[in-house]
Amino acid sequence: MAEFERTRTREKEAPGRSSYELAIQLDREFAERQLMGRIVCKFDDCPQTLTRQGRLRNYLGLTTKDTPLQDWVVFTHEIRTASGRHRHQGGLIIYVIDGKGYSVVDGERVEWEKGDLVLLPLREKGVEHQHFNSDTPEKPALWMAFIHGPTRDYVASEMTQSEVSPEYKAAEEKGGR
Repeated sequence: MAEFERTRTREKEAPGRSSYELAIQLDREFAERQLMGRIVCKFDDCPQTLTRQGRLRNYLGLTTKDTPLQDWVVFTHEIRTASGRHRHQGGLIIYVIDGKGYSVVDGERVEWEKGDLVLLPLREKGVEHQHFNSDTPEKPALWMAFIHGPTRDYVASEMTQSEVSPEYKAAEEKGGR
């Protein structure tokens, strides 16, 4: 028989946050970001990434949490030869920063060059598209895309990749990106 008895007491767990309290916290964080969030997204703070769609540099979007305008996705796409091909409901605004090329949008070829604005229409069954550089890989085309999140959500957009970019495919075959 034990000479003494040990008693364990359990600390009271902190009460969980209700959805109401969470909503208030998110509203406060939003207001703070609108007032004090980073205003300039520096090029050096936005590394370029090789993705299935191509070489992207994200300025605003899923990974950027310290800026105002959280409802926007903004990224550049450097096209050395061709992007991947994918389908989504559209609604993108693309500003061509440099170079020249063309996009195939639902089978139709549309030419673009520096200074042009390319508008991907909103379509119920989505818009399949792929982008091509008309110059050499050493002189890539560069454009910036703007996507308004609430509009994308409203049309229940989803993305389906049907072909990966040639660069991504080559990197995969070499065993790394």
